[in-house]
Amino acid sequence: MAQLIQIKPRGLISEKLSLREGERLIRYTQSICPECNRLLEAIVLERENKVFMRKVCPEHGEIEELYFGSYKMYERFSAYWKDGKGTLAPNVPMERCMCPYNCGLCSNHLSHSGLANIIVTNRCDLTCWYCFFYVKKGLEGAYVYEPTIEQIVEMVRMLRSERPVPGNSVQITGGEPTLREDLIDIIKAIKNEGIDHIQLNTNGITIALKGPEYAIALRKAGVSNLYLSFDGVTPKTNPKNHWEVPYVLDACRKAGLGVVLVPTVIKSINDHELGLIIRFAQRNMDIVRAVNFQPVSLTGRLTKSEREKYRITIPDCIKRIEEQTEGEITEEDWFPVPSCTPLSDFIQFLTKKPKYELSIHFACGAGTYVFKDDETNKLVPITRFVDIKGLIEFLEEEVEEMKSGRPRLVSLGRFVLKLKSFIDESKEPKGLKFAEAIADVVIKHSYEAVGRLQLKSLFLGMMHFQDKYNQDEERLQRCDIHYLTPDLRIIPFCSFNVIPEFYRDRIQQKYGIPVEEWERKTGRKLEDGLYRGVLRRGKHHPNCGCDLANYKVTKEVLQPSCACSTIHSSKIGAATVSN
Repeated sequence: MAQLIQIKPRGLISEKLSLREGERLIRYTQSICPECNRLLEAIVLERENKVFMRKVCPEHGEIEELYFGSYKMYERFSAYWKDGKGTLAPNVPMERCMCPYNCGLCSNHLSHSGLANIIVTNRCDLTCWYCFFYVKKGLEGAYVYEPTIEQIVEMVRMLRSERPVPGNSVQITGGEPTLREDLIDIIKAIKNEGIDHIQLNTNGITIALKGPEYAIALRKAGVSNLYLSFDGVTPKTNPKNHWEVPYVLDACRKAGLGVVLVPTVIKSINDHELGLIIRFAQRNMDIVRAVNFQPVSLTGRLTKSEREKYRITIPDCIKRIEEQTEGEITEEDWFPVPSCTPLSDFIQFLTKKPKYELSIHFACGAGTYVFKDDETNKLVPITRFVDIKGLIEFLEEEVEEMKSGRPRLVSLGRFVLKLKSFIDESKEPKGLKFAEAIADVVIKHSYEAVGRLQLKSLFLGMMHFQDKYNQDEERLQRCDIHYLTPDLRIIPFCSFNVIPEFYRDRIQQKYGIPVEEWERKTGRKLEDGLYRGVLRRGKHHPNCGCDLANYKVTKEVLQPSCACSTIHSSKIGAATVSN
C-alpha cells in the first residue's frame, strides 16, 4: 500500500495542542481558524474510536471538531493514501506555496482535475435553508454572476491545457443552471472544446416542468448525466423537490439520460432515510446510475452544540446504511476513493500514457458498487463476489514489476490469467460477466464495457467536503474537484467554498453585477425566478417515494404501515426484500 506522507509541524506546537488522557496522536497537519482564517498548526487524534481535529487560535481559542466518526475505518482507509500526479502546468507557479491563500492551481498541488465545476449562474429557483451558494436579494454586496459563453470557453481551454492529464470532465453547476436560457448553447460550446463528460448539477424542477423534450435537448447537446439533488423520500426530508423528482425521472427515461441522486446528509434531519434513498434508487435502476451522499458542510458561526447536532461524517453515514438496509450493505463493502488508483496505474503502464487517477485524500470520499439480484430483489455489493483487496494488491505488485523492467505484455498476460481467481462466479449476479467487462476495460480501454457494468449496477458514493471547522491542508492539497473561474484559475473546491471571502465571493463580485443592475438590464425581478410549486398541487406522483417511507421492512416484504394510497394518483406495488 502507499506510504503515508503528512505535513510536519513547522515549529513548536502549542502546549494547548498536547494530548490529553485517553487520546492518541494520529498525525500533524495545518488548518485555519473559522473566525479569522489564520493558518494554524493542528493535530488529528483518536479518542474513543473516533477521530477529532484540534487547533488553537491565539485570538479565538481552541476549536475541536469531529473529523471521522470511526477510527477503525480511518485506519483501514489510510492504507490507500497516495500522492497523485499533480499538475505540470500550474496557474500559480511557486517554489513554496502558502496554502490555502494562493490557490489556482499552485505548483504544490498533488492531484490533477478529476472534475471541474463551472458556475453558469448563482441564481436559483429555490431558497433551501442549508444552501450557502445562491444569490440572496437584499443582502449588501449581492451580485448576480453569469459568465458569458466566451468566458466559459476560455475556462474550459485552461482545463484542457492541464498536464500531464488534460481535464476532460466538467460539471455545470450553480445556483440552478437551468435558469440560463442559453444553457443548451453553453453545453454545446463546452462539448466542442473536447470535453468527454458533462454533468448537469440541478434540482430538476425546470426539467420536470418542461418534460422529455427538454431532457432530450440536454442529452443531444452533450450532457452525460444529471447530478440531481434528492435529500429523502418524503416531503419532510426533501421539501425542495419531492414532488418533482418523479417527473424528472420520467423525462430522463424518455431521453435516455442517466441520473445520479445527490442527497445532502444532515444529522437529525434526514440521516434516518439513507437506506430508503437507496431503495428508491434501486426501484429506478433503469435510469438511476448512482447515489452520491454528501455529508453536510457547516457554514456560518455555529456553537459546538449546534455543530454536534448537525455534524455527520462518512463512517456515520455508512453505519446508518448498514443498519437501514439490514446488513445488505455493510461497512466492509466500502473502499476509499483512492483505492482505485492501482487500476489506473496499471492501465497507464500498459499504454505508456498518463491516465486519470482519483488521488484525493482517503478521508474525502468512499464508494462501492451494488448489483441487483433479479431472483431475490436484493442488492449484492461487489465485495460479495470480488476479492477487491486481493485484486488491488495484485495490480500494485504488477505496477512495481513493470517499473522494474518487466515487459508490459508479460504483466498483461498475468492479469488475464489471474483475473478470474479474484471473482467467485457462483456468487456473481446472473448475466453480469464481471471478469469479461473488466478485461475489456483494461485491454481494449472500452467505454462500452464500462457502460454495460453501469446498466447492471448502482454506484454508491460518499463525498464529504470540508468547512472551516474541519479544514485540513492534507486534504486540500489532494483535492481533485476544482472550480474554473473567469480569471483563468483552477481552484480546489474546499478553498473556493470554505474561504468564500478569498475566492468565491470575491470572484463573483469581480465578474458579476449588482442585483439591482441585473434587474434593470433584464426587466425582471430576481424573485420572479422562484418556483411557485406548480407540481405540488393535488395528488403525488405514484413514484414519489412516500410508499417506501410508509412501508416497514420485514424479511418477506415491505409492509404498509399507513394508508399511503390516499395521497397517490395510483397504487404502487411494494418492492420485495429478502434476507
